[in-house]
Amino acid sequence: MTDSELLTKYSQGPELLRRSINGMTEEQLDAKPILGTFSTRQVVCHIADFEPVYADRLKRVIAEDNPIFFGGDPDIFAARLAYEKRDVDEELDLIDATRRQLLRILQTLSADDFQRTGKHAEDGLLDLRTLLTRITNHIPHHVRFIEQKRQALSLQERSANRT
Repeated sequence: MTDSELLTKYSQGPELLRRSINGMTEEQLDAKPILGTFSTRQVVCHIADFEPVYADRLKRVIAEDNPIFFGGDPDIFAARLAYEKRDVDEELDLIDATRRQLLRILQTLSADDFQRTGKHAEDGLLDLRTLLTRITNHIPHHVRFIEQKRQALSLQERSANRT
């Protein structure tokens, strides 16, 4: 994938996420139809929490020479950051704003800039392109889980309507 194609895919993430939850009720957003998984609201909050983390990593790799950055535990974020109380529309707006701002920066870079590196505390040396690829793929990765939740909810609703 070219840098330009990667940037296009990155820019499309927020709309893909919005479409994946379109029409869901508050009850459906909070449902956990698949045992042991996040609700759709929790998934959206997780994405919204890690967009700024990745934006910081990307900006630091662009601006600094070999910065060090740290990981984050999604389960700790989910347990301590009030996911159940957060507004999905606000979370979607944050994701969209973060990506729009970063996209403006990324579009100014040369091909060589995408080779700049930083050191992740757990994953070691990572270049800008790798970091961008990871965050670009983050939303599609979770959209697949949202689709599975919607299918499971649909099956539960059909089953409930038969009884």
